[in-house]
Amino acid sequence: MKIPLIKPYINENIKEEVLKVLESGYLTEGTVTKKFESTIQKYLEVKHVLAVCNCTVGLETALRSLNITSGDEIIIPDYTYPATASVVNIVGATAVIVDIDPQTMLIDKSAIENAITPRTKAIMPVSIFGNPLDYNSLNVIKNRYNLHIIEDAACSLGSEYNSVKTGNQADISVFSLHPRKFITTGEGGLITTNNDQLAQWMQSYKHFGMDIQELRSTATFEHIGTNYKMSNIQAAVGLGQMIHVNELLVRRRKLAAQYYDVFKKVDTIGIPKTLTNGRHSFQSCCIFVQNRNQIILKLAEKGIETQIGTYALHMHKAFYDNPRCRIVGDMDGSKYAYEHCLTLPMYHDMTENEQAEVIKEIKKLCVEYVE
Repeated sequence: MKIPLIKPYINENIKEEVLKVLESGYLTEGTVTKKFESTIQKYLEVKHVLAVCNCTVGLETALRSLNITSGDEIIIPDYTYPATASVVNIVGATAVIVDIDPQTMLIDKSAIENAITPRTKAIMPVSIFGNPLDYNSLNVIKNRYNLHIIEDAACSLGSEYNSVKTGNQADISVFSLHPRKFITTGEGGLITTNNDQLAQWMQSYKHFGMDIQELRSTATFEHIGTNYKMSNIQAAVGLGQMIHVNELLVRRRKLAAQYYDVFKKVDTIGIPKTLTNGRHSFQSCCIFVQNRNQIILKLAEKGIETQIGTYALHMHKAFYDNPRCRIVGDMDGSKYAYEHCLTLPMYHDMTENEQAEVIKEIKKLCVEYVE
């Protein structure tokens, strides 16, 4: 593709930092990973950050830290990547799948309340594409029913709600550092929390259940755990990118604004809504179009890579034909987003000419398909 969906931001300084780790001979989790965690902690102004090998295991770890298990129910949105539901099943619990608001593509708050039962232990909302969650409303539900909130913040590093960064509002938040994310470590994830007890348990769990001590010789194993560590090599990539996090966010927001300034004037194109008091990170910049799949194919013929938004879980056998998934509601909002959401190319060094070509081709296709 001459215009890809995204390009990871890798400069010479990042390459040099990775080379330093390789030359050091200490490749697994160590001081570089700890420095990366500390950098994220300061950026988010959150108490605890744990780097893990991907977002999915981060979500699993979060669920286990809250003793979520068989018989428990976790409410999640239908419009999300399958990992959100899969981790609930992995720990033995039931994923209760509800609809979204089709304008924001965030979990529908009334749908949450309609799905709550005595077995409900937590809500796992998704701050989809970098659109922050409405914590004013979510916290009302949380407190009314005595629930936990685990935020699937896979795409939301840098987003804010009421001037507080995502990662500093849920009981636990989990971010992805997959290569499609603008801060990436290749594969990787981040768990954040302000709860000392939960942080301690999760730190132990990702280190085989070890009671972490300064000296390995005095460490003990308190419970069963596993190996979800992030290597120094991965962390070196993330550290190098975090130096530029504000610059990268400014660029993404500028590119999104330029897309939307044009597309909002096209009758056949819809613009997703960012929450009031929210600040979008635009991990993914999306629009709503008719004939979305045909448009993706036509753009690919021109060398322009676009993508669907994500998936409507209720349409997939893994979830609708599953005794540990319960689908509540008609999913009209999720179905609309699944059929119409188009993710646009966006990367730091995208040129004006490249963006102008994307805009021109999409405008032309939208008019053609309507006529």
